[in-house]
Amino acid sequence: MQESDLPTVLLIERAAYPFPWTHGNFLDSLHSGYESWVLRDESGAIAGYFLLMMAVEEAHLLNITVRPNLQGQGLGIMQLDKVSALARERHMESVLLEVRPSNQRALGIYEQYGFIQIGRRRAYYPAADNAREDAIVMRLSL
Repeated sequence: MQESDLPTVLLIERAAYPFPWTHGNFLDSLHSGYESWVLRDESGAIAGYFLLMMAVEEAHLLNITVRPNLQGQGLGIMQLDKVSALARERHMESVLLEVRPSNQRALGIYEQYGFIQIGRRRAYYPAADNAREDAIVMRLSL
């Protein structure tokens, strides 16, 4: 992912999530040197993306998204394969992520991939009507 990809990434982000990342969130991740990848379709258009932060022995998947009109075609799994490969290349022992309990589609994909639930962060995400939603913390051992 490059800065020049951000206008398209932001369009996808806003279409995919009720509480999307901001331009600043993506820019900070790029400037921090996190693994930031885009997945392109046959025409070269961005089909998905992910951002991965490497920490001591653990990679943290910060954001992974597939363009809404392309979901259900295995592109999320393809991106998780790349996430796992990058983490293994860096000798990480696991991949950690947070996901909304309301995001049943993502939960199912993560569980299918081998992530296990290890905890919950209370009131982690913003939600409708100024409420907050928990985050389920999941880990994939490598």
